[in-house]
Amino acid sequence: MTSRSTSALRKSAAHKPEGKKSAAKPIAKSKTGKLPEWNLADLYSGIDAPEVRRDLEKMDSECVAFETDYKGKLAENTATEGGGKWLAEAVRRYEAIDDLAGRLGSYAGLVHAGDSVDPAISKFYGDVSERLTNASVHLLFFPLELNRIDDAVIERALESPELAHYRPWIEDLRKEKPYQLEDRIEQLFHEKSQSGYSAWNRLFDQTISALRFKVSGKELAIEPTLSLLQDRVGDKRKAAAQALAKTFKANERTFALITNTLAKDKDISDRWRGFKDVADSRHLNNRVEREVVDALVGSVRSAYPKLSHRYYQLKAGWFKKKKLAHWDRNAPLPFAATGSIAWRDAQNMVLTAYRGFSPEMASIAEQFFTHRWIDAPVRPGKAPGAFSHPTTPSAHPYVLMNYQGKPRDVMTLAHELGHGVHQVLAAKNGPLMAPTPLTLAETASVFGEMLTFKRLLAQTKNAKQRQALLAGKVEDMINTVVRQIAFYTFERAIHTERKNGELTAKRIGEIWLSVQGESLGPAIDIRPGYENFWMYIPHFIHSPFYVYAYAFGDCLVNSLYAVYEHAQEGFAERYLAMLSAGGTKHYSELLKPFGLDAKDPKFWDGGLSVIAGMIDELEGMG
Repeated sequence: MTSRSTSALRKSAAHKPEGKKSAAKPIAKSKTGKLPEWNLADLYSGIDAPEVRRDLEKMDSECVAFETDYKGKLAENTATEGGGKWLAEAVRRYEAIDDLAGRLGSYAGLVHAGDSVDPAISKFYGDVSERLTNASVHLLFFPLELNRIDDAVIERALESPELAHYRPWIEDLRKEKPYQLEDRIEQLFHEKSQSGYSAWNRLFDQTISALRFKVSGKELAIEPTLSLLQDRVGDKRKAAAQALAKTFKANERTFALITNTLAKDKDISDRWRGFKDVADSRHLNNRVEREVVDALVGSVRSAYPKLSHRYYQLKAGWFKKKKLAHWDRNAPLPFAATGSIAWRDAQNMVLTAYRGFSPEMASIAEQFFTHRWIDAPVRPGKAPGAFSHPTTPSAHPYVLMNYQGKPRDVMTLAHELGHGVHQVLAAKNGPLMAPTPLTLAETASVFGEMLTFKRLLAQTKNAKQRQALLAGKVEDMINTVVRQIAFYTFERAIHTERKNGELTAKRIGEIWLSVQGESLGPAIDIRPGYENFWMYIPHFIHSPFYVYAYAFGDCLVNSLYAVYEHAQEGFAERYLAMLSAGGTKHYSELLKPFGLDAKDPKFWDGGLSVIAGMIDELEGMG
């Protein structure tokens, strides 16, 4: 099951976690100045390090010993006098194993993200993932048996102070009780994951990293090709879009097969577990009610005309066109500043913005730069996009991004450092309770972006540059809210239709065009070739239905920031306390000190009105 009871295993497989074989790497040079490459030595010195072998062996023996000591004994021993203390010791041992697995899995994943085409690294990643899966088979009984203990017995045991510490984790775990299967079936699902969805995830990663796109006579990897869609020269944007379309077309059968297989795999799991809706397992994992997500989706889709449709109409006018080709959707504005933003300047922008809100927040973020917890350059074989990987609480997070000096890259840095700060603050809760449900996982990242944006806007006096900044922020919010809800709508359609049989690449493309047309509106001219742009979105593969968390986080942050702007003293302290809670509290409880309630039907409209207000302001600028 994808529960927080198997957090270490999820880190090894689900997160896209670095560099080459050595852990400490030199600083790369580029037009943006020196770009840092992360130093993974805080985890292990290299893929051949004896400590890796030692810890894998320790993992094996600890898991076997844990099973020997506790399997079949939980219900009886917990019911005895002193059962709470006895169970607390078992949970502590389970947590220590989780921490070790998190360290091993995170290192393997980070190395692989840094270079997914190196055969030695790919083998290392596969071998470690397999070892972790095999070892953790011996742990499967624990959450299953724990959930079968009678409610009254657990409540009595929780009176013990030692076990009471783990109450949030135990209560969270027991929410999954209705969806658990018989032990041997759980074991089969678990062991088969390596030759099932994990293998298909890996195939996607290796395929997408190996693709090459011919743009103006040059063979480019996916990240620099996608980056050209934001180039100032229209012909380069068009050439990049056509190159993407051509290579995607040539590989559509592979990506359609991966998509169909994973959708079917999920359907089988959902059916066996008794989930009624295609996204219910994600909602459970996020600890969010289906009706809350449905309300968010409904509010955003209803707002398409006053958000994306209206903005893209404005943007087309700035380019003196009635419609923009799909490759011009993220084109830099004609009046936007030119030139690259040096890495050092980007660092100062983000840290200054963070410091203005909270010196403590800036101090945590600064560690990512001083200790080389960031990998910034674009490299062949490196994972596209960006992430902040929490690794495990006994270590620290690492940030991956592909920095190319664009204003959006600065916002990406602010975003990922927000995650990083959140992960550092939550680490004190330990491996079992540090992970944050996705409902709040994007809050700190989007808030970090907003702080950086507001700081830049306040410092910009030139009217046209203010307009460009504001428009850039609106575009980012549309990409975070509108685009992600369109992605969620696309996923729902794919997974629902897959129940009736395989979907051809053509059919997947038709669904993609339908949801994109609805969300982008009449001012975006969707040209041939765009029907296959669903292929490169990693969230569809690694984390089905993850995408709504971005919209959830953005709308929530809009409401949260409005509270901040009108707050008296103490907001920063309350905010950092919320982040420090990690996974120990439900999102509704964490939002209460700010007077926010996501179950209120008007809540989402309030967040969306912030974006609409910015578009109003842009319209007023002419």
